[in-house]
Amino acid sequence: MAKDSEVGGGHNRFSGKDYQDPPPAPLIDAEELGQWSFYRAIIAEFIATLLFLYITVLTVIGYKSQSDGDQCGGVGILGIAWAFGGMIFVLVYCTAGISGGHINPAVTFGLFLARKVSLVRAILYMVAQSLGAICGVGLVKAFQKAYFTKYGGGANGLADGYSQGTGLAAEIIGTFVLVYTVFSATDPKRNARDSHVPVLAPLPIGFAVFIVHLATIPITGTGINPARSLGAAVIYDNDKAWDDQWIFWVGPFIGAAIAAFYHQYILRAGAVKALGSFRSSSNI
Repeated sequence: MAKDSEVGGGHNRFSGKDYQDPPPAPLIDAEELGQWSFYRAIIAEFIATLLFLYITVLTVIGYKSQSDGDQCGGVGILGIAWAFGGMIFVLVYCTAGISGGHINPAVTFGLFLARKVSLVRAILYMVAQSLGAICGVGLVKAFQKAYFTKYGGGANGLADGYSQGTGLAAEIIGTFVLVYTVFSATDPKRNARDSHVPVLAPLPIGFAVFIVHLATIPITGTGINPARSLGAAVIYDNDKAWDDQWIFWVGPFIGAAIAAFYHQYILRAGAVKALGSFRSSSNI
């Protein structure tokens, strides 16, 4: 889940590093608008998010229909969590070399704040992800119309007994875990060291989604992906889903922003490096 840029792995004789950080993405990159790879990446995000919502929401609907009247029926919460985590693993693996495999506006937002993608790319990714999610849930409704309406359409919403503050906190922390994992798994330093393990990045990202779902399904149904929540809300079109919708945008965006700041400016010492560069230029 990072921008599809090549990272040099050669030893840098000046810095002593065996990796090279990619240059920050420009805020507005006019050149990428004329490249087919840019539009191919947008299409890949649309299709990946469509497939993600189709499989996962269909799993949720199937579980609820099978467990109706039989608490031991269906795949259970564990199976739902595996469906979400497993699909992220598969889709990130398939699309990482094309679009970066974001499949989530919160991930895109976090990478934009870290200057891994341009503003134009970030906006169009989020639009493609949202449209893909709506289409994916639309397919579920087309195939399972009776069950879809009866069992809530896979829409996110606060569970009874939880306040909006609790739901918001759960979404912030859950998204922080995911986006922090994305940054760590796609770090150029880690890629240089572990380049012999090609599935290393998608695997922890998928596991992060899996464990966050285990923790927060009982609270919010687990959003941590604004496109996932929007797609189900649009197709299900229920007042409860819309009343809680802001939680599934504000929470993930805050969590992504905190993760970007933590990784870039604390773990990677971005602020210290910037200050050192400023002092060096001032002494010239």
